[in-house]
Amino acid sequence: MAQGKSDKSALKFIVILGIVSLCADATYEGARSITGAYLGVLGASGFVVGLVAGLGELIGYCFRLFIGYLSDQTRKYWRITTIGYALNTAVVPLLALAGTWQIAALLMIGERTGKAIRTPPRDVLLSHAALRLGGGFGFGLHEALDQIGAVMGPLAVAAVVYYQGGYQGGFAILLVPAVVGMIVLLIGQRIYPNPRDFEHQTSELTGKGLPRKFWIYLGAVGLMAAGFADFPLIAYHFQTKAVATGNTIPLLYALAMGVDGIAALVFGRLFDHFGISILIVAAVVSSLFAPLVFLSNINLALLGIVLWGIGMGAQESILKAAVAAMVPIEKRGFAFGIFNTGYGLSWFLGSALMGILYDRSINALVVFSIIIQLVAVPILVLVNRHVSRP
Repeated sequence: MAQGKSDKSALKFIVILGIVSLCADATYEGARSITGAYLGVLGASGFVVGLVAGLGELIGYCFRLFIGYLSDQTRKYWRITTIGYALNTAVVPLLALAGTWQIAALLMIGERTGKAIRTPPRDVLLSHAALRLGGGFGFGLHEALDQIGAVMGPLAVAAVVYYQGGYQGGFAILLVPAVVGMIVLLIGQRIYPNPRDFEHQTSELTGKGLPRKFWIYLGAVGLMAAGFADFPLIAYHFQTKAVATGNTIPLLYALAMGVDGIAALVFGRLFDHFGISILIVAAVVSSLFAPLVFLSNINLALLGIVLWGIGMGAQESILKAAVAAMVPIEKRGFAFGIFNTGYGLSWFLGSALMGILYDRSINALVVFSIIIQLVAVPILVLVNRHVSRP
């Protein structure tokens, strides 16, 4: 009976963190649905859009290395998470006041920095409850709730942009979910001050360093990240090539986020049954998004957006669950930090290169995206062979 109550509490905890992420995603994903187009309106080039998107990810993900280590050393997971969420969401409404692309770029980077601060300690908190219920399911449920916000935010922004005819109002409305999310976070912290109690450490994972399979896995994930175009570049393409209008671009992003949430639940469950092998399937499927998004009309571009969402959902549910299962509990924050840093560095290099390729040859961008994602497949096969061995 106690076991059932504990499982129920773990589920409630995941839902609370999911609601926090829902509000946060409504805030910053709502903004990200139009930042690419917004930068274009403010005079930025395709290279600048790709560079800003990649640089924000680079700074944010690299900072996670330090934050992950700091979290494990201080054990102040809740405090650091709260600081991160506050910064992550507070700067978004300020985009309404940005008069140049340079100021908008700095605010976008500030938002990514806030996300960097809160992600490693938040993932550690979440992992305790997720591993009790099933890592794939736990992280997948959190991602699904997260993506509800990622759908609501762009839809709200699309409505405001449509009725007001400008981007500033779209950014300003995002103050509402930012405030609600912080309130729920503080309540959750009071109810569950020690989430580590959810997890029974039955694993025999030991050692001074992180296991070899972790590093191999990180290499494969880095290739996937490098070939996965960030949405601001996709939005820039849709606007500059008249594939979609400024009013419909946020709706396309909302579609992608909805698919992301569903895919996270599905692939999370599949991961609990089949392990990392299911990520291989996701990598192959998502590699097809680039030609559909960048070389097609709006009808095929919609299919490309769906495949892009599937890839994001699979990555968000599987990648973190696999890391949590690979490393000892006392090194989990640092492992998440290293993992996110490697992922972000790859994302930055890939985004910057795709921004350059876009200005020179869209066909070259598409070829690069497909090939580098498929190169990750044989490495994932190797990881799958090592996953049952220390």
